[in-house]
Amino acid sequence: MSLKEEEPLARRLIDIRRHLHANPELSGEEYETTAAIREWLGQEGVRIADYPLKTGLVAEIGGSRGGPVVALRAEIDALPIREETGLSFASRRPGVMHACGHDFHTAALIGAAALLKRREAELPGTVRLLFQPAEEKAKGSAQVIESGALAGVAAVFGLHNKPDLPVGTIGIRSGPIMAAADGFAVEVDGKGTHAAVPEAGLDPLITAAHMLTALQSIVSRNVSSLDSAVVSVTRLSAGTSWNVIPEKAIFDGTIRTFDEGVRAEVQRRFELVVDGVAAAFGTTARTRWIGGPPPVVNDARWARSAAKAAERAGLSVVEPKPSPAGEDFALYLKEAPGAFVFLGTNGPREWHHPAFDVDESALPLAAGYLASVAVEALTELSEQSKQSELSAKMTAERTAGPAPDIAPAEAGARA
Repeated sequence: MSLKEEEPLARRLIDIRRHLHANPELSGEEYETTAAIREWLGQEGVRIADYPLKTGLVAEIGGSRGGPVVALRAEIDALPIREETGLSFASRRPGVMHACGHDFHTAALIGAAALLKRREAELPGTVRLLFQPAEEKAKGSAQVIESGALAGVAAVFGLHNKPDLPVGTIGIRSGPIMAAADGFAVEVDGKGTHAAVPEAGLDPLITAAHMLTALQSIVSRNVSSLDSAVVSVTRLSAGTSWNVIPEKAIFDGTIRTFDEGVRAEVQRRFELVVDGVAAAFGTTARTRWIGGPPPVVNDARWARSAAKAAERAGLSVVEPKPSPAGEDFALYLKEAPGAFVFLGTNGPREWHHPAFDVDESALPLAAGYLASVAVEALTELSEQSKQSELSAKMTAERTAGPAPDIAPAEAGARA
């Protein structure tokens, strides 16, 4: 579907996006955002489904003829960032900003809802719209799943704006497209002493320094060059005085991987390095994992379907490089197969930058794509169901065989 000839709706979506951008809410606090989405959907005649969510909501279109269910998802939360865009509709809430484009995604899904509602009677199934809270804390998708909103869903689709892709392009690939994003925190316990007599203590700073260096060998010596992983230590804290060796050192950071096997092996090696180095220096150490979402892995079938839908929506399909950022859409793909794509927005800055923005001319394209991918998926699933029913009927007829003939004598006896 396309919004090229729908100028009033395209203008309305821009207004919706700007309203959301000016009134951002943090993860788990999206009460006003939820109420606004409910009102906008109500104006389109879209029914709200009854799922127990504190913030965020689920809506549905179609289903009067039965058939399969496909889901479309958009995130609705903002980030704790002070905006520096200078836009006339910049955030009215100091320190809170839509710096990842969730306002764009939400407006696009509302646009898709409007397009789908107009042809609701033709839909061979149900489109379930997931307006998800708390993506930035990687908690919202689990809340939506726990509410039961993924029950019965045959395929699920989502998109994310991509500043480095031009407007009019869409990045689609099968397999991994976004990384698992895990965090770690390591505490090294030593024995404090005066800095002039280090032999009287056990220096946790020296231990931590050796750990930081050794951890960098995990990827270079344990991960295949055909795979990828990142181990980044981003903070180190220890000590309170220039002439005292402290009792404790703490460091933390993140690990990014695209494969569950690599993810598990990197974490295993990480703990071996931490424990081994600590023992070598006579100290002790504890590793605490902050588990993030798993990698986003697109289903090959639905990636192909997404590409067909994108072309019908007038978009140019490219194969993007996987992003090392994390996305809790990954949890939906554990419940149902589907595809997550990157839509070009030609932005001036990357995600999470204070000056982040999107080219709003991409908004009707995003809405059109989401509507198209839902229709494409429902059509494919419906045809698959018909083929399965026909195949089952033919198999049953072959198994039953022809009706037996009755011999004349037998027939007479029965008569």
